[in-house]
Amino acid sequence: MTGRRLAALAAAASLVVGLAACASGGSGDEPGALVVYSGRSESLVGPLLAQIEDSTGIDLEVRYASTPEMAAQIAEEGQASPADIFFSQDAGALGALSKAGLLAPLDPTVVAAVPAGYRAPDDTWVATSLRSRVLVYDSEVLEESEVPDTIDALTAPEWKGKVGYAPTNASFQSFVTALRVDRGDEAAEQWLRDFLANDPKSYDNNVALLEATDTGAVELGLTNHYYWYNAAAEKGPENMRARVHYLAKGDPGALVNVAGVGILASSDRPDDAARVVEALLSEQSQLYFLEEASEDPVLPRITSDAVDLPPLESLGGPDIELGDLDGLEQTQQMLTRVGMI
Repeated sequence: MTGRRLAALAAAASLVVGLAACASGGSGDEPGALVVYSGRSESLVGPLLAQIEDSTGIDLEVRYASTPEMAAQIAEEGQASPADIFFSQDAGALGALSKAGLLAPLDPTVVAAVPAGYRAPDDTWVATSLRSRVLVYDSEVLEESEVPDTIDALTAPEWKGKVGYAPTNASFQSFVTALRVDRGDEAAEQWLRDFLANDPKSYDNNVALLEATDTGAVELGLTNHYYWYNAAAEKGPENMRARVHYLAKGDPGALVNVAGVGILASSDRPDDAARVVEALLSEQSQLYFLEEASEDPVLPRITSDAVDLPPLESLGGPDIELGDLDGLEQTQQMLTRVGMI
């Protein structure tokens, strides 16, 4: 699976090699700058990386594109990559590059600070923040006690035509990939067919899905937690009919995916790269993810009065290695086969 995915990424890389350089806004390598390939958007992490430059004294040249594009470029460049750090939007891309031998083991003391489920088994990457799959629900129609705790319950007749989802969104496709890893392809495809037979309502993205729930167009919506928290911070929860419900711990629908970071095995500045990784796990950075993006910090001790998220230990999807979520191509094929995309 990993080999096929990396081969596909590498084949696509020739189309995107120039894209990241253009997106970086630079005209070439800055002398002495540590090179970061970021699959996280500049609007979100640019201010944070600027803070890290100031706090560490390390100049960063950051190249921005989507996570698949950045992973494709690293796969194409191999050991000749100018990148020192890969800052990924999801664990699957990190897992694929790790399995290909393109990421170096991190300092054990840094890795040890991160809970075991949110780091690579071989210590080649760590999560920097977390995002949970949740259900949002229309509180004018449902009490929270009436909201399902499992994805299997969503296929029951009582929810026919009442559930929204965003099948083309990367977060939904990561959930389906996790379902495949957890239950196997046959069972995952059967759940998709059963769910689709219950007439769910499809939306282009999670913002539209949340709006549909908030206006009563659907009673339930499968999404990521931070969409609700960000909207509540903007509008005030008292002005929303949509509420958020976490599914049962261990259910595939309760998947906790990660953004994460790894150091390229080819980096000639591993010590400086390690300082940047440490900075991403600092209290200042973890509070940034929490307060600016409503993402869960990966360090359990980090909390904020500004965003009231559930305790980290209460979260958790299926018992899988997040680095195994690298079968996106096969997931998209399955979604096409059942008629979702």
